[in-house]
Amino acid sequence: MEDAFARSVSEVLEFFAVDPSKGLTDSQVAEHARLYGRNVLPQEQSTPFWRLVLKQFDDLLVKILIASAAVSFLLALMNGETGLSAFVEPSVILMILAANAAVGVITETNAEKALEELRAYQADVATVLRNGCFSILPATDLVPGDIVEVCVGCKIPADMRMIKMLSDHLRVDQAILTGESCSVEKELDSTIATNAVYQDKTNILFSEVTPLKKKLDEFGTFLAKVIAGICVLVWIVNIGHFRDPAHGGLLRGAIHYFKIAVALAVAAIPEGLPAVVTTCLALGTKRMARLNAIVRSLPSVETLGCTTVICSDKTGTLTTNMMSVSKICVLQSVNHGPIAAQYSVSGTTYAPEGFIFDSNGIQLEIPAQYHCLLHIAMCSALCNESVIQYNPEKRNYEKIGESTEVALRVLAEKIGLPGFDSMPSALNMLSKHERASYCNRYWENQFKKWTRDWPTENDYMFHRIPILLSQLMFGQLYMISVLEFSRDRKMMSALCSRKQMDIMLTKGAPESILSRCTTILCNDDGSTVPLTAAIRAELESRFHSFAGKETLRCLALAWKKMPTGQQALSFHDEKELTFIGLVGMLDPPREEVRNAIASCMTAGIRVIVVTGDNKTTAESVCQKIGAFNHLEDFAGHSYTASEFEQLPALQKTMALQRMSLFTRVEPSHKRILVEALQHQNEVVAMTGDGVNDAPALKKADIGIAMGSGTAVAKSASDMVLADDNFATIIAAVAEGRAIYNNTKQFIRYMISSNIGEVVCIFFAAVLGIPDTLMPVQLLWVNLVTDGLPATAIGFNKQDSDVMKAKPRKVNEAVVSGWLFFRYLVIGAYVGLATIAGFIWWFVYSDSGPKIPYSELMNFDSCSTRETAYPCSIFGDRHPSTVSMTVLVVVEMFNALNNLSENQSLLVIPPWSNLWLVASIVLTILLHMLILYVQPLAVLFSVTPLSWSEWTVVLYLSFPVIIIDEILKFFSRNSGLRFTFRFRRGDLLPKKELRDK
Repeated sequence: MEDAFARSVSEVLEFFAVDPSKGLTDSQVAEHARLYGRNVLPQEQSTPFWRLVLKQFDDLLVKILIASAAVSFLLALMNGETGLSAFVEPSVILMILAANAAVGVITETNAEKALEELRAYQADVATVLRNGCFSILPATDLVPGDIVEVCVGCKIPADMRMIKMLSDHLRVDQAILTGESCSVEKELDSTIATNAVYQDKTNILFSEVTPLKKKLDEFGTFLAKVIAGICVLVWIVNIGHFRDPAHGGLLRGAIHYFKIAVALAVAAIPEGLPAVVTTCLALGTKRMARLNAIVRSLPSVETLGCTTVICSDKTGTLTTNMMSVSKICVLQSVNHGPIAAQYSVSGTTYAPEGFIFDSNGIQLEIPAQYHCLLHIAMCSALCNESVIQYNPEKRNYEKIGESTEVALRVLAEKIGLPGFDSMPSALNMLSKHERASYCNRYWENQFKKWTRDWPTENDYMFHRIPILLSQLMFGQLYMISVLEFSRDRKMMSALCSRKQMDIMLTKGAPESILSRCTTILCNDDGSTVPLTAAIRAELESRFHSFAGKETLRCLALAWKKMPTGQQALSFHDEKELTFIGLVGMLDPPREEVRNAIASCMTAGIRVIVVTGDNKTTAESVCQKIGAFNHLEDFAGHSYTASEFEQLPALQKTMALQRMSLFTRVEPSHKRILVEALQHQNEVVAMTGDGVNDAPALKKADIGIAMGSGTAVAKSASDMVLADDNFATIIAAVAEGRAIYNNTKQFIRYMISSNIGEVVCIFFAAVLGIPDTLMPVQLLWVNLVTDGLPATAIGFNKQDSDVMKAKPRKVNEAVVSGWLFFRYLVIGAYVGLATIAGFIWWFVYSDSGPKIPYSELMNFDSCSTRETAYPCSIFGDRHPSTVSMTVLVVVEMFNALNNLSENQSLLVIPPWSNLWLVASIVLTILLHMLILYVQPLAVLFSVTPLSWSEWTVVLYLSFPVIIIDEILKFFSRNSGLRFTFRFRRGDLLPKKELRDK
């Protein structure tokens, strides 16, 4: 339906044949899915593989190498060379470059695929009405005609025509779509404009695209300049060899060494570093997603390893958020002084199954016959916006809405209904679907509900979007005038009408409700008596007992008779209330949190619990979870928001350094806390789930949104916890540290190996010996060693001590002075071992000429003097084959060194990463293929090696492991450190450069 904006609500409903009170049926959903397809945006056409390969050749060094190979080919033809000899080297160079391009394309494609999979973890969801029941589905499962509920902070899951609005105005942020800086007001009326644009369609809610952004700076910039300079130097150093007879002239000699220099640059400069680092990060973030930590920004993975403070919400993150009312306190009587009655409630799930017990442990047969309990049930059902329903597929009861409100709905079911002696047994005869909210429906059908009001704009700091309900929630449910909960009032009120009597029902924080109450309801006779100081003191005593020793989250319930005919509420109505009772909700701490807190302490990460709850309750919960295990008392470690704000500046600074608990917090306090901690050079992770938490999440170094939170919070975050679990944050920090370590290990492998190649060519030129490696051989080594093993390093497992190390400094270099020294040592050995293999064949090998080293250094003058050996030995393929094989094998041993930065191979053995072992085996097999298959051996100017030659290759290659083990030992034992460093920004972008 392309013109839904121009049609009335009834026309739209009629077109899709949908009942607004029940939604689509299963058969209609199937039919509409067949007719209209899935709710997904069209994807851009992918670039063909061949075009991606050609793009890889769009590199200056590659173009220069191809040009030099072409010039060499032309010179060969000009000198009369024909046949295979003229074509071999240029053809092999082109083939290797093509293979390198294919590997580059595959690497980049894999990185993009990994990012696409990460996007899938962030799939949008929608609350949709089908078959008369609400359910939460992936947004892609929506079909035209679905009735969808949208609330504050939600992301619009599809383009939708509004059919009902429960507020007097509705504003939506559609800046991504239209570029408008302000939110747009929406209305129900059809649009009469012809050729309407997006701005004219004021009755349509548009889905917007917010793709995952990634930015990755090139770490290799500095190294590329150094290597390029060395390559130029290599060419200059060899100027004296340009006239060697073997080259056939000055020009051909110059071109020969130019090809070596350029091939060295192509092989040694890590131009593919960004793609492979992205792949490494993406692989790690996929592992994090399996741990329920969904990373929205790849650079944030690095920041996780630097985190020094985690500011965590309490409810749902440190606790299970499976709330259930376990205690009730009401005033029993005032006949012989204020006597409070206390009840216990059984059942800890969302199932309407449980009983009410008095203080003696005796079960109440009909709880609804007690006046205060009856009013508590009524208030719990009516002053409530949640939904509870039975899911037959999962065979359990599910919630839609806040856990505190769902707990009150379940309590209303447990109390039951008045006037029926057989009520408990009668309720048990209902089906689970009917039983889920039977008593709540009763109360809602008993009361007439007037139009709904909405909070002022000041109640929402970010994306002020009111609730849109496309359908009435229960049978004969009318709209209700509601004063929504706000953090300054800490309460919510609802206006109801029944039998010409208008009443306001209120729930909220006990201190807020008690301060507004002047009377109280008695449980024994239903009378209302003044709320005296003695009664108030007794209630406050019970409240502190619930909140403290029993760690219950407490709510107070109250009511007030309103003037007949009143149709709206204002904040001024919330006074002179009648107190009904106090309920205590159990929200058990997560079992795994205690160990997670302990891991944080070991890892040098401070945890600050941030909650809107009462200070006493929060302190008791923190004791249970172990957040205060290291403290003798709470003094100086626990503050309410108001207490903290009243501190002088110096004391605030000291308080921030010791703070472990921050209570009675509003969203604005979260941002203030983040900024204050950042001013003390802390790297802060902050959790949040609400619309108003978004500024704090954006300001934090790592913003962590809850999976159950609003779309606004998720879009402002760097990471989303799918399970809302604090322990997942710690697992993500550990995984983030491991990912960063693996990235460093990959860089270390690449750079140390490339340094080895540079050292080999450069020192061979300085020593004046023949070319150790041909251009095609350099390119081959680059192809087989930089691909598979480097990528496989990304699969390294976590070091056993990854959470025993203190957080990295935020300005710590990716390549520190000590680490770069290790690069140089390993790289130098790789290069010298390669040269040693070359020299060994000439001087010591039984199959070689065994000439003195001085003769090898004067090889270029062989044809001009008398020698005991033929000059043709300097063109033998054995020495370069030995050198090339040493280079490949030593780099494979070096890959094993990179299983861990500092842990010995005795602690983390090779088989801990089977992907790396497999890549090493495959690399060696490919190398043996060109050695022992004759046509390939000719192409690469190599020859088969004997067992004695392989033995020398292993002798020269293996010591790289011993050298690195020694360097690791010094690292583990705080050995040498150098102060020079490279900028951290060379690997990943800084926080302020990221586009979230």
